[in-house]
Amino acid sequence: MDFEKNLKEIEKISEDISSGTLGLKESIENFKRGLKLIDMCKKELNEVENSVKKLVSMDETSGDIKTEDLNLENGT
Repeated sequence: MDFEKNLKEIEKISEDISSGTLGLKESIENFKRGLKLIDMCKKELNEVENSVKKLVSMDETSGDIKTEDLNLENGT
């Protein structure tokens, strides 16, 4: 599954549990499924975050773009 589908399923699970129409067992199973989906989304976001690069400069002669890893811990 991809990130967007997982997110939509998490939203649906949240709505279903909040509606109060599910039984206790079904609510717990949905909750467990939601936690697994959240974990999958977190992992995918971490992977994307680690691969993000920021534009440093562009070489005016060649047009090459220099990039460096985005350091999110220092805010740069």
